Amino acid sequence: MANSLSDRKLIQIDTDPTYKRVAKAIEEAIMSGRLKTGDKLPTEAELATQLGVNRSTVREGIRALENSDLVTRVGGKRLIVQVPQASEIARVNTRALGLMNVSFLDLWELQLQIEPFAASSAAQKIDKDLIESLSENIAHLQENLDDDDMVIESDIEFHRLIAQAADNAALVLISEPIRQLLFSATTRLYDAVPQARHRLLEAHKAIFEEIKRRDSRAAKHWMAKHIEDFRRGYEVAGFDLTAPIPVNLRMQERFG
Repeated sequence: MANSLSDRKLIQIDTDPTYKRVAKAIEEAIMSGRLKTGDKLPTEAELATQLGVNRSTVREGIRALENSDLVTRVGGKRLIVQVPQASEIARVNTRALGLMNVSFLDLWELQLQIEPFAASSAAQKIDKDLIESLSENIAHLQENLDDDDMVIESDIEFHRLIAQAADNAALVLISEPIRQLLFSATTRLYDAVPQARHRLLEAHKAIFEEIKRRDSRAAKHWMAKHIEDFRRGYEVAGFDLTAPIPVNLRMQERFG
């Protein structure tokens, strides 16, 4: 039997605290385009008048937007609309993935799809500046091959540069948290499998050469081999592919 009209919730009331409703109203203006990147927000007094709340409530709502990286202060005073920084998005998403107990295998399966695509696209779109940056990255890796932290740092930066060279903003946002959490799992890899660092260097050199030659098919092939080798190293080290990866906050702060 159908519910009577009186039993149905025809009207929903927003029961969020007032400061959250203030934040939502401003966020909606940003996401709809009424407020654009670089625009100054009205003053607290103006917002209080427009929204019919007191200034302390506006201040709390703005603080929530600052924490979301949607607005920032210029000179410590006026607030402007900004695009959230990729690094901040990655930091939040990396921790979310960690709290969801994702495993090495979960992320590796995605990486096997994403990184070869990035290498293929980079070979087609890379510019001279990024070619130079990749060359310097490989030189830095070669000079610091016995320093585990430097190896991890160079590895993260190498893949980050390739994602940038692919010139695809969605790729950068999607791949960065996966990369950060996956490489949290490598902190003990090079102690357990010392030859892995040398294989890493040779793979980076091969991928770079194909990208520099603008051979997208070969770059994709070498990147796939590199990612598959990453898994083999993890297996040789005796690590559990299905165990949750703990978020390494120290490493995230240093390399994120």
